[in-house]
Amino acid sequence: MRDIALSRLTGARVHLQHLSTAGSVAMVRAARAEGLAVTAEATPHHFTLTDASCAGFDPVFKVNPPLRTDADVAAVKAGLADGTLDAIATDHAPHAPHLKEQPFDQAPPGMLGLETALALALTELDLSLDEIIGLLSWRPAAIAGIADRHGGRIEPGRPANLCVIDPAAVWVVDPDRLASRARNTPYAGRKLTGRVRHTLWRGEAVVIDGEAQR
Repeated sequence: MRDIALSRLTGARVHLQHLSTAGSVAMVRAARAEGLAVTAEATPHHFTLTDASCAGFDPVFKVNPPLRTDADVAAVKAGLADGTLDAIATDHAPHAPHLKEQPFDQAPPGMLGLETALALALTELDLSLDEIIGLLSWRPAAIAGIADRHGGRIEPGRPANLCVIDPAAVWVVDPDRLASRARNTPYAGRKLTGRVRHTLWRGEAVVIDGEAQR
């Protein structure tokens, strides 16, 4: 609310990260209706998990901002659907196992998000493939001012920063088979639809069939 007020006062652009509550989504929706230069994003875990996951005090579910209620999850989904929220950002936070195996109050917040983001969006959101790709690529690229390098058309002369995806692939998340060297995913055993097969960075294949090449 403070930052929205500053945007109203100064005309400055404001981008808000990791919205997780119904109240924050409502504030951004009102700011957008007012014509303020406010953009915002949400993470996959804030539209797929609730605070009920923390009942067993498993540190894999500890994240900042914390997981919220069913009503908050529904509000984040609605914000993504109606354009209040401009992007999905993974908040990818790998941690070594010995850090995440500490007691809940001592373990660092954060979870893996990069390799499951597309699949969670396709599985959990009632949006078209085009809309989801926009939330993950060209819309955040435009906000960050890097549309010349990311999220643009695939054509000669443009940087080959690309993902090859299979939107129909059905798979079960296995922490031991992720490309990340960390294993702190909250989605172990979860069945998802849609998967990134390959990732290219500046024309180099850095991930092939889910395996890191570096």
